[in-house]
Amino acid sequence: LAGAVASYAAAGAARFWANWIIWTLFAGSVGVGSLFLIAVEYLFGARWSVPLRRTSERIAGLVLPAAVAAAVALFALPVLYPWAWPEAAVHPILAAKARWLNVPFFAARTAFCFGFWVLSYHIFVGGSLQQDRSKDPSLTIRARRFAPVFMALFALTVTVTAFDWVSSLRPEWYSDIFGVYLFAGVFLAGLAATAAAALHLAGKGRLPGVRVDHLYNLGALLFAFTVFWSYIGFAQYMLIWYGNLPEEILWYKSRVEGPWLPVVLLLALLHFVVPFIALATRDAKGDARRLLWVAYLILLAHWLDLYWLVYPELGKGPCFSWPELSFALMFVCALLAWMRRQLRLGEDMPVGDPFLKEGLDFRL
Repeated sequence: LAGAVASYAAAGAARFWANWIIWTLFAGSVGVGSLFLIAVEYLFGARWSVPLRRTSERIAGLVLPAAVAAAVALFALPVLYPWAWPEAAVHPILAAKARWLNVPFFAARTAFCFGFWVLSYHIFVGGSLQQDRSKDPSLTIRARRFAPVFMALFALTVTVTAFDWVSSLRPEWYSDIFGVYLFAGVFLAGLAATAAAALHLAGKGRLPGVRVDHLYNLGALLFAFTVFWSYIGFAQYMLIWYGNLPEEILWYKSRVEGPWLPVVLLLALLHFVVPFIALATRDAKGDARRLLWVAYLILLAHWLDLYWLVYPELGKGPCFSWPELSFALMFVCALLAWMRRQLRLGEDMPVGDPFLKEGLDFRL
């Protein structure tokens, strides 16, 4: 904490807020990605994932501290976002976007997005914990009815967050599929966190009945969405490269040339090449040890992806020194402390769910 605060004076306000936003988006994306995984289970009536759902429910609790961090991050607007600067009023493009890109409306959209995620957490997780005690199957029906509503608003809120917090750092630039790109990273991060936490609990004997069959499905989803993230990322780059329009290519030029080129190559290696090769075979997807380190690797790659999206707008090359280390220690320790509390939330499995036994009996 002291190092992060000191970085404000020593490294400048812009660097301080860039790191704050990166870690806020990281915590929020892991929590929201876990919420999405829960909603998918209810929406499609999945059985195999029921024994693992409480793990996702606990991780989804990260939306609570992320909402607080996002409220603090609003102070970054006049520092990092050109549309919030006084001179934006005379800039033709920024002036044309002023009805959308203004501080009060931005803050309202942020409150709506994080407020909806927090509400969804209480509906899904609160109902699941209540069901542990009451064994009332109507709570499962309620969650199933809410899942389609969540999906519709999830698509909206993730897209708004992508355009507001990341894309509007350079408001002249736009990409029609940027929201999809962020969604791919969000779900992959939530899935990786669920896999890592489930394997941690299983190693301590707290998830009896979870077998290789369950782990294989987690591994298969990680493998599939690793490919999906890579496809969306490449498709966005290819279309902008092919169009070669001045207002579009500047965003990529500042991220794929000069000192940022090694970061791009490292991101491709950590976020696609290594996980793809590691999980390519059938046996690898059910290997607990391999799945664990791949999950940690994907979480690291997700942070690097957010760093690559945000940091170049400072107008400098990649910096990995004591301010970044201080923020990493502060947020990682805070999030781990929060997760330690969350892992004591309720039973380790949703014991009141009527489909738990069927989930434990799952066979490939």
